[in-house]
Amino acid sequence: MFESLNDRLDSAFKVLRGEGKLTEINIAQSIKEIRRALVSADVNYKIAKEFTDRIKDKALGTQNILKSVKPGELMVKIVMDELIQLMGGQAEEINLSGDPGIILVAGLQGSGKTTFSAKLAFYLKSKKKKNPLLVACDVYRPAAIDQLEVLGSQINVSVYKEEGNQDPVSIASNAVVHAKQNGFDTLIVDTAGRLAIDEEMMAEISNMKEALTPSETLFIVDSMTGQDAVNTAKAFNDVIDYDGVVLTKLDGDTRGGAALSVKYTVGKPIKFVSTGETIDTLDVFHPDRMAQRILGMGDIVSFVEKAQEQFDEKEAKRLEKKIKKNKFDFNDFHSQLNQIRKMGDIKSLINMIPGMGKMTRNLDIDDKAFNKVEAIILSMTPDERSDPELLNMSRKKRIAAGCGHNIHEINMFLKQFDQMRKMMHMMSKGKMKGAFDRMQGGRSMTR
Repeated sequence: MFESLNDRLDSAFKVLRGEGKLTEINIAQSIKEIRRALVSADVNYKIAKEFTDRIKDKALGTQNILKSVKPGELMVKIVMDELIQLMGGQAEEINLSGDPGIILVAGLQGSGKTTFSAKLAFYLKSKKKKNPLLVACDVYRPAAIDQLEVLGSQINVSVYKEEGNQDPVSIASNAVVHAKQNGFDTLIVDTAGRLAIDEEMMAEISNMKEALTPSETLFIVDSMTGQDAVNTAKAFNDVIDYDGVVLTKLDGDTRGGAALSVKYTVGKPIKFVSTGETIDTLDVFHPDRMAQRILGMGDIVSFVEKAQEQFDEKEAKRLEKKIKKNKFDFNDFHSQLNQIRKMGDIKSLINMIPGMGKMTRNLDIDDKAFNKVEAIILSMTPDERSDPELLNMSRKKRIAAGCGHNIHEINMFLKQFDQMRKMMHMMSKGKMKGAFDRMQGGRSMTR
């Protein structure tokens, strides 16, 4: 996710490495690279210009104040703060009020509306303890109703449909009555999409919104279409004034233009992001966590939240203690990878672990690559798995022979494992937070 943007931003920060302080010259050089990174990520130039102008002003304002903070660290902090604001500032809850609560799902054909509807039903059922009803109102694409029924059966959620009825407003209205009579507290209404925005599509979705008065109207955006997705979202919002945006297929987006631009352009929050094909790959959108991922810091908070759904409290506390003592070993890593297998899309989840993003790219992490990493670990002795420091050259050669990989691959894996472990330890001890706190403290002194 966002690999291209992450690499380009990293290059922008490299301009400041080795510098003793921020100056107008090195700030200008870094800002130029950041702007190029954003434009390459398919962010509108006007947005990129305003964004980097704010960064420049803040960086110039801290030139002679925060001498204890390295210029590169300071620029990363400033960029992260601005990224968070650009993407909305904070997470926005979905509105489930009403008896029943009604969520209207809209978007273009192929954006992932039907799959999202099922994912949302699973999320509300498992996380919010709701009793949702999926409503099939895409009467133009025959496979849509079948798809919704298949997905509904996978998560044990009922689907309301009316064979032969071609009036989506009538179907949705009847579904409300059905929900009240049968104890469903939330309706998720899957609507028809089009290949492009047209008057007929707009009239239909407007009529549905007027008839249903939903508590929440969500517009589904295929994030891989970048700026085109943002333009579509704006045009749609101008007509139906929806409540929030959902970004789908985020795991395939290497640029990030939609995620960075949609809130600024449309003025509506991103409420959910969807990654992967499995039904449990839907997450609440947290601007601060996404900013960290864009900057290559991982998203340890989201990872821990997902892990807690698999781990019991005792295991979670044990792991936390080991990380704090910098004793995280290959047994723990292997255990984490097995938990990831249960948690959903491997590549998206493994990128949440600090330091793992580049490892994911180099090893091309997917189910097959996962097996390669596992083979390396299982070729170690029990002592080696519990004590990474034991791995000298002769042991590495034996491991390479045992797992069928060359010594270069073994060394690469061990180096990246060590980097990951150090970063996890540093974050658990609050060292990054302390640096950020010092930056904030320096700013407050200027007020």
